Amino acid sequence: MSAAYATFGLAPATRAGGVLADGGYQVHRDFVDFVVDGRPLLFQLSDLDAVSPLASDVPPAIFTAEVRGLLLEADAPLPDGRFVIYGCPECADLGCGAVTAVIERDGDDYVWRDFAWQTDEHVDLERNGYHGIGPFRFDGPGYRAALAALIEDAGAPPAPRRRVLLIGARVAVLARLAAALRAIGVGADIVQDARGVPAEELRGYGAVAFGRAVGEAERAAVCAAFERAGVEVAQVDGLAPIVPLLVAQIEHALDRSPLARRRLTGLVAAGGVAGVDVTSPCRVRVTAYRLDRLSRTHTHEVFDGVLEPGHHRIPLDPRAVKGESYLVARTSGGVLVRPVESR
Repeated sequence: MSAAYATFGLAPATRAGGVLADGGYQVHRDFVDFVVDGRPLLFQLSDLDAVSPLASDVPPAIFTAEVRGLLLEADAPLPDGRFVIYGCPECADLGCGAVTAVIERDGDDYVWRDFAWQTDEHVDLERNGYHGIGPFRFDGPGYRAALAALIEDAGAPPAPRRRVLLIGARVAVLARLAAALRAIGVGADIVQDARGVPAEELRGYGAVAFGRAVGEAERAAVCAAFERAGVEVAQVDGLAPIVPLLVAQIEHALDRSPLARRRLTGLVAAGGVAGVDVTSPCRVRVTAYRLDRLSRTHTHEVFDGVLEPGHHRIPLDPRAVKGESYLVARTSGGVLVRPVESR
């Protein structure tokens, strides 16, 4: 075969969960992404909300079977030697659509070719093929070592710390926030004083979120408790008692991926314009949340479309960002939150 060699690697990735403007939920998924020539393969698929089969929340036996399949130690799940590379993050059903490819051996090398969008057992490459992607030839020893490392120890990657400790004065808001987080697959617990939480429990949290009414002394005491437990935890200062906004802040805090491997890298909101920075073609949704004088929440969809790499200026409706207001920019893999600066 004539495919040139490409480098193969693996990296942790996240499909950010969230409470959407229409009231729906988007499930949080942590997974292992494929890195080809130093760049996430998913980034070559501009408008795709999907995860690899190597997700952290699948049972260890299934995870191991997926790895064995990619190593060609098991039969392909689809005809013609095709494997699912990315699937639906909500249900993993082929009927929702999946990116598939043929994986085969050529001597000691592994080759991924004939990428396509597939919704049933058979695929029409002429109509649904990704003609600009691949084929990729991977050096056999490096390819096997990268995948085998995922299952050498425990049969699955280490589970990310996707639990959040919620601390604040408004119990009703905290309860709604905890319910929303649990609905998208992020654990949440409410406490008033973390000093009484055992160290082994504190080590299970990836973030701690403070309400606006929590004072500096209380925050310092909580941070000290985590330090004594020997765990580094992301701190979230709640911007406003708006549940979708707080969920977005927490999702951003839980994302530990390097900036170079994120699609959405910048968000500003000032002068009646939102500035959005993306590193690869992707769908971006920008939502404005506003609190009126009676502390009622108003939601406005600012933008929903595919953006090319670079900086983009999106006009803001003055009515949507009047007074105390905030913007949430979201891609499938990440989310950013910013207060709207007054003119």
